[in-house]
Amino acid sequence: MRLGRIFILTTIFGVTSLWSQNKQLLYDFYEIPQSLMVNPGVKTSEKWHTGIPFISGLAFQVGTSGVTVNDLFANDGVDFTTKVRERLIDGMRRKDDFSTTSQIEGFNIGFRGKNRPDDYYSFGIYGETDIIVYWPKDLAILAFEGNGGDNIGRSFDLGDLSLRGEMVNVFHFGINRKMSNTLTVGARAKVYSSIFQFQSTKNSGSFRTTQGQDNIFNTSIVADMQLQTSGVEGIVDILEEDTSTTQKDLTSLFAKRVLLGGNLGLGFDAGFSYKLNPQTTITGSVLDVGFIYNSKDVKNYTLRGNASNEGITVILPEDITSLGNDLWQDLIDDIEESVPYEENDSGYISFRPVKAYGSIRYDFGQDEGSNKDCACPVNISSGQNDDFYRNSVGGQLFMMKRPRGVQAALTGFYQKRLGRTMSLKATYTADKYSLTNIGLGLNLQAGPVNFYILGDNLLGYRNIADSHYASLQFGFNIISWNDN
Repeated sequence: MRLGRIFILTTIFGVTSLWSQNKQLLYDFYEIPQSLMVNPGVKTSEKWHTGIPFISGLAFQVGTSGVTVNDLFANDGVDFTTKVRERLIDGMRRKDDFSTTSQIEGFNIGFRGKNRPDDYYSFGIYGETDIIVYWPKDLAILAFEGNGGDNIGRSFDLGDLSLRGEMVNVFHFGINRKMSNTLTVGARAKVYSSIFQFQSTKNSGSFRTTQGQDNIFNTSIVADMQLQTSGVEGIVDILEEDTSTTQKDLTSLFAKRVLLGGNLGLGFDAGFSYKLNPQTTITGSVLDVGFIYNSKDVKNYTLRGNASNEGITVILPEDITSLGNDLWQDLIDDIEESVPYEENDSGYISFRPVKAYGSIRYDFGQDEGSNKDCACPVNISSGQNDDFYRNSVGGQLFMMKRPRGVQAALTGFYQKRLGRTMSLKATYTADKYSLTNIGLGLNLQAGPVNFYILGDNLLGYRNIADSHYASLQFGFNIISWNDN
């Protein structure tokens, strides 16, 4: 019981650092330069932009599709053990997960081509952390209840263990091209420098206890399990040394891996925007189609084989004189021989979590002064300002490849432009984390200074401990419109 509680509490407290991937507020919010990062083919109108280093794009998001902190620790008069049983062990499903991603931009710069004004180039560096841990339902039951009692005869699925995580630095360069007055396309090349990576996603096997013949119980295990890691051992070694130079050594290691000294990989993004008519636009993008080859600081752990035993069998009185033998060690040796635990340093390929967006937007409420000269977004091909609409409504679809299938979210949005200096975007999103996710985004243009802030699941802020999802993104940029 104590082991089970430790396992459960460790998982729950881990939720406080878990984030989600969808950026529905930023997507197609083309007044913000960072929208290029979620669709390289988004509409672009600025002459150039530069993000203020390290504060141009920060995202902080938290989410869990299962139990919340409040579910377990609220002062509601329910016994804690009962909460664990009903809300965690019985309440969570195999596909529930705790997932995380974060992005912090080092810098982000974009400029329009001097000889090709229909092309907009952008480049920069950002760091990303992505982790997902699925709820290991059968293993949680085994840890909490044990394999006796009502669990005699039950087969516990070892394949319930599924997790993946990485921290990576990304160097990127993109081109956004206006092909015509109706079509804009874009692509972005990426070089990945991995800081660490781990994955254990293709496990299988079972653990089962039944009535024995020569002894009370028979326990059998069939296992095909593997944990692959790269970059982890070097960090662990420094932490275990725990010397006066630990912090300096960690900083040096991270700096090396951030600047292309880690395991390297390649990837790309692609996207488009297409006007069906002057007021209706469809968009789409695919992000992080890529891989990393992990060959440095690799340590893999495997458990493969099968075994069945009924424990130690003693026949009396014949064996009375041999009880001093190391019978337990013989038993352990037999099991380890049948189901060997091994380590190796073989390199492996890890694929990035591919993401895809799509949207349809309808603009209305045309500004009568949209064709007048001003220091605002311009249509480069014609030399005149684009038609300016005060309102937009539409829908967005987000999909992401995860170890246990595609994770999807559907969003409806309304955007209001208050002149050319302020824009507001409101969203309603339904996904596995929440069916009541209402978000609000603000973009402010004060001369050349651009500031944006985007917050998700605003209803959840009434009680953060009981919320399945919370998000905040913000940043500062300097933007040149026209000749400014």
